Amino acid sequence: MKFFLLIFATICSFAFTLGNTEIEDSVLVLTKDNIEETIKNNDYVLIEFYAPWCGHCKALAPEYAKAAKKLEESGSTVKLAKIDATVETELAEQHGVRAYPTLKFYRKGSAIAYSGGRQADDIINWITKKAGPVAKHLLTVEEAKSFIEAQNVVIVGFFKDMESDDAKVFLEVANAVDDHMFAMSDKDEIFNEYGVKDGKIVLFKKFDEGRSEFNDELNVKNLQNFIFIQSLPLVVDFNQDTAQKIFKGGINSHLLVFLSKEAGDFEEYVEKIKEPAKKFRGEVLFVTINADEDDHSRILNYFGMKKTDLPAMRIIKLEQDMAKYKPEKSELTSETVLEFVTAFVEGKLKRHFLTQDLPEDWDKNPVKALVGTNFHEVAYDKTKNVLVEFYAPWCGHCKQLAPIYEALGEKYKDKEELVIAKMDASANELEDVKIINYPTIILYKKNTNEAVEFNGERTLEELSKFIDSDGAYGQAMEEAQEEDEDDDVPRKDEL
Repeated sequence: MKFFLLIFATICSFAFTLGNTEIEDSVLVLTKDNIEETIKNNDYVLIEFYAPWCGHCKALAPEYAKAAKKLEESGSTVKLAKIDATVETELAEQHGVRAYPTLKFYRKGSAIAYSGGRQADDIINWITKKAGPVAKHLLTVEEAKSFIEAQNVVIVGFFKDMESDDAKVFLEVANAVDDHMFAMSDKDEIFNEYGVKDGKIVLFKKFDEGRSEFNDELNVKNLQNFIFIQSLPLVVDFNQDTAQKIFKGGINSHLLVFLSKEAGDFEEYVEKIKEPAKKFRGEVLFVTINADEDDHSRILNYFGMKKTDLPAMRIIKLEQDMAKYKPEKSELTSETVLEFVTAFVEGKLKRHFLTQDLPEDWDKNPVKALVGTNFHEVAYDKTKNVLVEFYAPWCGHCKQLAPIYEALGEKYKDKEELVIAKMDASANELEDVKIINYPTIILYKKNTNEAVEFNGERTLEELSKFIDSDGAYGQAMEEAQEEDEDDDVPRKDEL
């Protein structure tokens, strides 16, 4: 009898321990009272620090729960957990949480930052790789089919000698790429099932052509590039989950196609651009952007576009200071897309610079309004000193400066050899002037057009001194500041 009482007490104790951790949709709910115990009792735990009001956290929640459920059903030992960082503020501070959501993977007590995607399959792929071998060893056809069917994208290496140099390159890439699952096989029946020979590497996918074979010289760089190109659809839809994949790859030229899903012709246009996408695959990435989403309105603004301009396309070249290219024809067909991208690849397009329409009363007020089309004519007028403020409408510092700058214009409105002007640099681009910070204030000196940047305190008094000294006051301040900084740095002979 005592024995059964002991067993019953043990079971109750175990149930109480489980009951101490709340579970929501297969996700453990952690607090300061159970986090250490959870990490200690589980070799692998992925923890999400979230805020209930965070939009990205809300978007992640169903995918996170879906991943937890799949792992649970598969019998995985990996646990998914979450912590409300707005309640458990001390825990968030202890674990270095600075943004939401923050995900950390605890592997046998040691934490590493999560760097995977935010879809259920991406989460499962990432933590499975971190918790096990970088490439699964496939032993049977059934096992291979099950592995390939379970994921949207998998990469399989077929090697008779799994210790060969080629196999080692494959494993090195598998270890470096967190986004996808890898497997290897040395079994003849699996080779025959998929019609491959020794040394072949195949990327299996549930879209486009279904599989892609690597046929280049095998090295880490080539294989990684192959995986990046072939693991993405021919036409990629830009969203929170694909953004990281789009920008971290090696393709820096992107054709952006702006469409509206609400218009009902989204898929029709996607089909139209698939053929050109095949031609330039690996050279230009074709990306669709649904302009109906509020977050994407900023992208439209960046290209100087409105929803009334849709459907439309632009090319952006990331390595050239985000250079933009605009087609001559506004129609969106397979032919116009092919023509536009071909001209870009062959170097026949001129870079497109944004400009606003020139207001009719641009020179009516003491502070003149500049846009891309009249900037050079005004700023480079050698008969005058021209002070230009480059601003952005959303910039807080620019808003603070606005009344001071207007007062500056009023103060010097009768000085004929001086022009006070401003330009919205977020809506007007110049080939020869690159603005990094807002606001930036530059004096273009008469006779030489020498550009002198103002670096003083943004007050009416300081700006006036800068103007009255033809920019010398600002230069002297900057040089004095540099000398002060140099004084703090020991010379070589002092080291």
